[in-house]
Amino acid sequence: MEVLPATRLFYNWLGLFLMMPFGLFAQNGIIKGKISDKISNEAIPFANVLVLGTDFGATTDENGLYEITGLTPGLYNIRASFVGYEDATAFEIQVTNSKPATADFALASSSQKLDEVVIKAPPFKKTDESPVSLRTIGVAEIQRNPGGNRVISKVVQTLPGVTITPSFRNDLIIRGGAPNENRFFLDDVEVPNINHFATQGASGGPVGLINVNFINEVDFFSGAFPANRGNAVSSVFNFRQRDGRDDRIGGTFMVSATDIGLTLEGPIGDKTTFLLSARRSYLQFLFKIFELPFLPIYNDFQAKVKIKLDKKNELTFIGLGAYDQFELNLEANDTEEQQSILARLPENPQWNYTNGLVYKHYRPNGYYTVVLSRSMLDNKAIKYFQNDKSTRDNLILDYQSQEIENKLRLENTVRAGDFRLNYGVGYEFVRYNNRTFNRIFTSAGAQTINYSSAFNFSKYNVFGQISRKFVDNRLSLSAGIRADANSYSEEMSNLLEQLSPRFSASYSLSKNLALNFNAGIFYQLPPYTILGYQERGAFINKNNGIQYIRNNQLVAGLEFNTNNNARITVEGFYKGYANYPFLLRDSLTLANLGGDFGVVGNEPAIPRSKGRSYGLEFLFQQRLFKGFYGILAYTLGWSEFEDKNAVLLPSSWDARHIVNLTLGKKLKKNWEIGLNWRFQTGLPRTPFSSNSSLVANWDVNGRGIPDYNQLNTERSEAINFLDFRVDKKWFFPKWSLNLYLDIENMFSASVSSPELFLDRPLDADNRPIGSGVILNPDAAVGEQRYKTKVLDNGTGRAIPSIGLMIEW
Repeated sequence: MEVLPATRLFYNWLGLFLMMPFGLFAQNGIIKGKISDKISNEAIPFANVLVLGTDFGATTDENGLYEITGLTPGLYNIRASFVGYEDATAFEIQVTNSKPATADFALASSSQKLDEVVIKAPPFKKTDESPVSLRTIGVAEIQRNPGGNRVISKVVQTLPGVTITPSFRNDLIIRGGAPNENRFFLDDVEVPNINHFATQGASGGPVGLINVNFINEVDFFSGAFPANRGNAVSSVFNFRQRDGRDDRIGGTFMVSATDIGLTLEGPIGDKTTFLLSARRSYLQFLFKIFELPFLPIYNDFQAKVKIKLDKKNELTFIGLGAYDQFELNLEANDTEEQQSILARLPENPQWNYTNGLVYKHYRPNGYYTVVLSRSMLDNKAIKYFQNDKSTRDNLILDYQSQEIENKLRLENTVRAGDFRLNYGVGYEFVRYNNRTFNRIFTSAGAQTINYSSAFNFSKYNVFGQISRKFVDNRLSLSAGIRADANSYSEEMSNLLEQLSPRFSASYSLSKNLALNFNAGIFYQLPPYTILGYQERGAFINKNNGIQYIRNNQLVAGLEFNTNNNARITVEGFYKGYANYPFLLRDSLTLANLGGDFGVVGNEPAIPRSKGRSYGLEFLFQQRLFKGFYGILAYTLGWSEFEDKNAVLLPSSWDARHIVNLTLGKKLKKNWEIGLNWRFQTGLPRTPFSSNSSLVANWDVNGRGIPDYNQLNTERSEAINFLDFRVDKKWFFPKWSLNLYLDIENMFSASVSSPELFLDRPLDADNRPIGSGVILNPDAAVGEQRYKTKVLDNGTGRAIPSIGLMIEW
């Protein structure tokens, strides 16, 4: 196999670094931090901190501060404890010589009034509000995940209940739900999307947006959502960012096969720290080398500034933004597969940002949280027939839309005796505009849409949750309620119509075994593309009585925690959908769309579809123990939505069997290797309509037309992915270096994606020639048909990536 020039350069770097001597440097690694009360933020003096597996430890001073010195660079697990509190463990804290590692602990006081007792907490996070369906992902797990490329969406695919998506997509399909059913919060600030090149109305995208160097850990809720997190029916993500270093200016330089980035951090005075990063892609060059017909070009920035005004007050600024250009590679047009992609994908310029302020005020028995934020998405899509821009007569699609959200949320978290309460209110002011020219074709015929639309409305919500432990902390109960409404329409303006109760319970059957349960009703607003669709000056879907999507959920399971930082969980889940938007143009539910680039939901719809997903999940997770770590996850699930005849059929995300296996080992001299194997049975698909081959249709549409009378009656083949990664780290006195090799999709597997092609003659180089063969040239113009064939257009190839990260 010929080695490409860029790859050869990386191999030269690899050889150079492997020949570097393994010099022994001073063991001056430091772990420091603060231990405080989780509710009041009061410092806890004389608390104990232990570096597990070593003789190192410390005791906090009168300000709750500690510092452990003299550590050899590497990964450590840290435990904090104090009488009357539940102890806590921070896993896989990376210690280097270049900067102090920070591990802050917010300890939860025990409801038991035994001052002389330290309450041992399980090694895996579990809250009273969400005792089931909560997985916490650490930054080390994200960074080292084989094939993940430091993208959180890829890492989540190793967990139970998450469907594997098509190549070059990061859509999150959680427990059989559609990709638009997830919500993301960055330090309490809601972020509309966490990927570049999002499909408007459906989320997704091929490249992660959030800089992993900012992340401390991620809480992933696939059910049992807390009441203060709304507008989601499949998952909620809480990203908790670390603070910038407070001793001096430092940074991280990162270069990989796809992008280059720089992160800077440090203090601004005595009370303020900052984190700032920027990244620029050259993924487009790699795609050109692979002769892919689309070129994703992306840029992003991220910022965090934290001001500790005093011991009782702190203010945090959050900034996140991207500028993306999704271009077509018109030179990659030799094969039928390339020509098919070029025929259907639009050029897609897109930019977005989120800015937010988070203010916290701590009191002896609780704290207030105020969150003020603004998000904006500007999305364009332009497409010409045969990509010929020489005349506007060839224009098929000219779309521009903006979504602007201004949000305010007020929360109060309080401890009243043995009870913990969280309650608050939220308000949002939304603006949406849309200018669309679209020539489309369906089985009902061809039509041209040419309109502009704009509106604004208010969204408002109230929520509350109360939690308490009983029976010597063995039983925890939590009940919450939330209500959402908006001024868009009369159908959705009454808070009582979207009343969302939830209840959780957990009972410890023994020291290591617990029974967990959650039931709730959750609501989500349909995408703005649905709300803003307009015809002849009227909001069609408003007149159609569009409503909140309703989802009834029930989850129950067992959790067993071992004494070696491992756990085994078994969970059964049921999700019942109602009021899902049913798209009138194609006669199918919105839940069955969202696996492609572009725009989803910009069409007439009614709130009539029902659906359900249910299944069983198994998880074995081993945290770092004696150098080993791993995850084994299995999901057996069903996902079904109604067709146009109100009959439940398998949805586009009905994966049935999903198996994930991740294994890793830390070796001597700071080497680390990992494997990630993923298996999934085939996803349902819809065959093409016989009308696809009509000359008049193909010349307008350029692709096959799904026959939704046979919705999801076929199923693709099973898929089998294998990823591999090896890391080598060097720790120098003032800086550190991480060099890695990551090979994604070693089997060159792909999610099957059949496409209809014109069956054209081939030249001597096997390239299709001509504009297509007409089978019946003597027929009337409206009845002439092209000769067609179906080929699998799934794009699967092994993607090697060599990169390095320098930290100082």
